[in-house]
Amino acid sequence: MATEAVSAAPVKGSALNTRYHRIALNIFAFIVIAHWAEHIAQAIQLWVLGWPPKQALGVIGSLYPPAFTSEWMHYGYALVMLIGLIALRKAFTGTARTWWNISLGIQVWHHFEHLLLLVQAQTGWHLAGRPVPTSILQLFAPRVELHLFYNAIVFIPMVVAMVRHLRPSPSERAQMACTCATPA
Repeated sequence: MATEAVSAAPVKGSALNTRYHRIALNIFAFIVIAHWAEHIAQAIQLWVLGWPPKQALGVIGSLYPPAFTSEWMHYGYALVMLIGLIALRKAFTGTARTWWNISLGIQVWHHFEHLLLLVQAQTGWHLAGRPVPTSILQLFAPRVELHLFYNAIVFIPMVVAMVRHLRPSPSERAQMACTCATPA
């Protein structure tokens, strides 16, 4: 009778957070960086090229303006970020998990702000009687600057988490169920 060797330690977590974590993390990072490129392009259009705000729509918005003005598109990206941060979280350990959680917590708020904007765009009701959909912190800061800030404060701890995840301490490495860590 033939027998099969069985691993002594079962693999913890889903395939997304084990054998596919590295590729999923790379895809997620690509999406985040592409989004950053849009914000940077818009900032350059506004503050370097001097374009009026209605024309400074980033790269995609310049090619297809309805994409830029759609609250659905902005909300969709905020939702993709939230889902990605939640879905990929389980594989992070130690200090990488702490930094990932910080990014996730900030993204929860960022997502809420985009949900508020989407609800306003769909219903016609605007916060504080403003003429356009307005987020809570937009009552205190202009939208372009605010979203650059939001994306930065989500991105920075996420990058720290990724670096710590790829270069874990020996104890963190021992807890990892994925193969993301660089060789010791």
